[in-house]
Amino acid sequence: MKNIYLIISIAAMLLVTSCASTSPSDVKVPLADDAFSLYQKSRMALKAENYQTAIRQLEQLDSLYPFGEYSHFAQLNLIYAYYKVRDNASAIAAADRFIRQNPSHQDVDYAYFMKGRINFEAEVGFFKELLSADLSERDASTARQAFTDFAELVRKFPASKYAKEARERMIFLRNRLARYELHVAKFYMERQSYIAAANRARYVVEHYPQTDVVPDALVIMITAYDILDLPELSEKNRKVLQLNFPEKAKQVL
Repeated sequence: MKNIYLIISIAAMLLVTSCASTSPSDVKVPLADDAFSLYQKSRMALKAENYQTAIRQLEQLDSLYPFGEYSHFAQLNLIYAYYKVRDNASAIAAADRFIRQNPSHQDVDYAYFMKGRINFEAEVGFFKELLSADLSERDASTARQAFTDFAELVRKFPASKYAKEARERMIFLRNRLARYELHVAKFYMERQSYIAAANRARYVVEHYPQTDVVPDALVIMITAYDILDLPELSEKNRKVLQLNFPEKAKQVL
């Protein structure tokens, strides 16, 4: 019996000794890809236009190495990859984050541009073109945000390589916004809300003076002021119309 107890004691001692001799460094733990490997893989995925895979790798790179040499690469390309898979909310959030964290980075203008581009394409993109309603009749909040995004880019980085395209898109958006405001003014006229119609038409003249809808806006103002029995305001705008758009002035003579 004593021999049995002795054997058990020796076995227990050997087991404890074996466990104690195993150091943390001996444990085999699978390691995540290093920064360079993730960088290379994400570049290849982007080049192959495999954006979902690129997003997974870029998110991992950004999460594991937020202060590494490839962090800016990951953040900027996440904006683009999200945009390509039509995840606009994530793309804009990524752009805002980059701007907030890297206000002086040499490529921060790209983040500003992408915000405008995403909102612009959401406004006039393929799916909206399939809708039956005229563009001027749709809600203009996205167009207004895109205009603001591009305007901020142009104001802060007038020499940016993206500034020229931003200005061109701003011209389109300015005309789009003016037509929307005119549509709203006409809506108020049809419902005999003449003060609201005049105010909306005046907004067009004051904020979008270089657009082609200004003559129609002036006609609405003149007509509304006539109905409201406000002759001074009516005459003032009639003179502006006659001076600048004589052919259009014939409609309200």
